[in-house]
Parts: sequence; structure tokens; C-alpha cells
Amino acid sequence: MNPAEAHLSETCIKFAGLIGRLGPRTTPVDDKRSPYARLLRAIAHQQLHGRAAETIFARFVALFPDHEFPPAELVLARPEADLRACGFSFSKIAAIRDIALKTSEGVVPTTRQAARLSDEALIERLVIIRGVGRWTVEMLLMNMGRPDILPVDDFGVREGYRLLHGLAEQPRPKALAELGLDWSPHRSTAAWYLWRAADEGKKIKPNPATAA
Repeated sequence: MNPAEAHLSETCIKFAGLIGRLGPRTTPVDDKRSPYARLLRAIAHQQLHGRAAETIFARFVALFPDHEFPPAELVLARPEADLRACGFSFSKIAAIRDIALKTSEGVVPTTRQAARLSDEALIERLVIIRGVGRWTVEMLLMNMGRPDILPVDDFGVREGYRLLHGLAEQPRPKALAELGLDWSPHRSTAAWYLWRAADEGKKIKPNPATAA
């Protein structure tokens, strides 16, 4: 058991049982993509199923065959019609252009610059971008391997907590944030296990004899 799992198990007996059932956290850390690349992918995936989003994003990357990943300045120079042809909506095109603009202006940090910034500093810098909210940045930070992120607005995290503790209703985001203070500095791991708890709940079929 690693330090994060040990801490959560010591903090909460419910977590101890969940961790015992599921074993260690298995999500690999993806630390190769830059914040710019992560944000573009996040926008592509918004409100779309994974396969459809990947198809559209692949078309977008293919617009720039001379580059491993589309440079911000070339994205800005690309006609809107080309981006539409990839399958992006007008709102997503606006967000993509704003990400590219903020990257060229230095608002979106490089990977090295991001490593020197705190979680909240990164959130504060990136949520000013069109189409990028706090949840999007929190997912980005977790994928970067930041260990202490708790996305309290995430439905799955709150539903996982509800199911884990047998509650009638999900905790409010503010209440979950307070509860999560005990899980620090391993709140990213806590979120992962709460997502798994929510997944477990989806597999449990209601008993017809007790259904109202």
C-alpha cells in the first residue's frame, strides 16, 4: 500500500474497505503533453464521446503535417473553414483560437513553467480562457500528476462519496471540499477512488422487491 492509500485508509474506514476491494490506483500519469496540448484536447472532448472526439482531433492535427503537434501561431493563422471541416462547432473553434492566442501571449505556460506554479495559480491563469472552466483545469492537473486535486463539482466524485457512505443525497461541493481537507495531501487519489465507487454503484441493479 502506497502512502496515499495508507493515508486514506487511516483517515476513513470506508476508504479502507474500498481500497481493499479495488487494490492500488492504476491510472498512469501522463506527463508528456504540454498544458497547451492538454487544453486543446480537452476542448475537443467536451460534450462528445471519446471516439468521436478523437476522430475530430485527428483531423485537426492532420491539418499541420509538418509538425508533431499544431503550433499555436499556425492554429491562429488557419482559416475558420478548415477548423469547421474537422468537425468543430463554432464555439469550440472560438475556444481553440483563444487557447492558441493565450499560449502565444504566454498566459498558457510551458510544461517547465507550469511545474513551478501552484495548483491554484495554474487554475487562476487558465480559467480566463474561453471554454475552460475550473473542472477542465482540475482534470488537466490530475493528468499531470498533481497529487492533491479534489474536483468537488464533479458529479462522479460526489456520487461516489454518497454511495460510499450510504447517503440519501450527494454532498454539496462546499461540504465535500471541507470533508476532503482530511484527505490532503492525497486528494487526487481520493477522487480516483470515489470515481470507482460511483462505477461500482452503476453495476448494482435495484432489487425489484424493494423498489418503490
